[in-house]
Amino acid sequence: MKIGCPTEVKPQEFRVGLTPNAAREAVAHGHDVIVQAGCGLGSGFTDDDYTAAGAALADTAAEVFAAADLIVKVKEPQAPERAMLREGQVLFTYLHLAPDPDQTRDLLNSGVTAIAYETVTDARGGLPLLAPMSEVAGKLAPQVGAWTLQRANGGRGVLLGGVPGVGPAQVAVIGGGVVGTHAARVAAGMGADVTVLDMSLPRLRQLDDAFGAQFRTRYASRAATEELVATADMVIGAVLIPGAAAPKLVTKAQLSDMKRGAAIVDVAIDQGGCFETSRATTHDDPIYEVDGVMHYCVANMPGAVARTSTIALSNATMPYLMTLADKGWRDAMSEDPHLLAGLNTHAGRLTNYAVGKALAIDVLSPQLALKQ
Repeated sequence: MKIGCPTEVKPQEFRVGLTPNAAREAVAHGHDVIVQAGCGLGSGFTDDDYTAAGAALADTAAEVFAAADLIVKVKEPQAPERAMLREGQVLFTYLHLAPDPDQTRDLLNSGVTAIAYETVTDARGGLPLLAPMSEVAGKLAPQVGAWTLQRANGGRGVLLGGVPGVGPAQVAVIGGGVVGTHAARVAAGMGADVTVLDMSLPRLRQLDDAFGAQFRTRYASRAATEELVATADMVIGAVLIPGAAAPKLVTKAQLSDMKRGAAIVDVAIDQGGCFETSRATTHDDPIYEVDGVMHYCVANMPGAVARTSTIALSNATMPYLMTLADKGWRDAMSEDPHLLAGLNTHAGRLTNYAVGKALAIDVLSPQLALKQ
């Protein structure tokens, strides 16, 4: 199989879909690898690293898309990239289709077989290809939130950990999954007073057992959420419904009850965000203000630490990539229902129920898509 990796073109996206190590592995499996020249520079990988691994270089993304049977990326394809996709080709990347009708329409029109990292599952009910970037984003959230809180950025001018005689910042983390857990650990490690909200009592027990007094946990009732949001210096949104649009858990009206200059960090922005006032931003213009509350809503947070993120993502995706390339997508998915859960579009049909519900599009079951 011919595996292609173009340079990411989303603004301020420095990650790359294929590391030289992954390219070497694919070549060792007997596959041809073609990468766009310069694709790895943002993550610290040179063209020589790729050629030494046995990959061929292409000058343009168009050459990569034209030559490859399987395209591997990091972020969802942008409009110019979507125009280069074709039926019979496999796309393996993050998609986040639920809040993105334009991308969904273009993928359906192209006929491409699109497999989303974020909806691949595992036997424990986890999301193994989303987890590494959730870990990175969770650890980054308190860091970027602390920067947003600085007075020069419009924030309250509060130091997360305080100093002797001055108390720490109050941080509320909505969601106790992978993102929320890592965000709480880092915020607590920076000295903040942290509370994690979640609707799963078993998950809250797990957090209490694992972290003890490092941070508090509370059941995410409407009243508890409103109370903590109103008193917080920083609120981190870390809620995920796999494949679906993120629920809006904090309304615009609630901003009037928040502290002036408080910071919102919406890690769920890839799925539309969990604050009513959230809109996607970029690393070069990351924050904006609504009703005196500062919003940090960068849609590709892990891209800021591109080398760490790229290597972590490749460690997770490489076994799946090799399976898809070695067996072909049909046989690979026929044998692995967890990989099949990653199928989002095929031959002009949507194959993910959560996306179909969010966008009001009819869905073909992934099992039937295998037979087409």
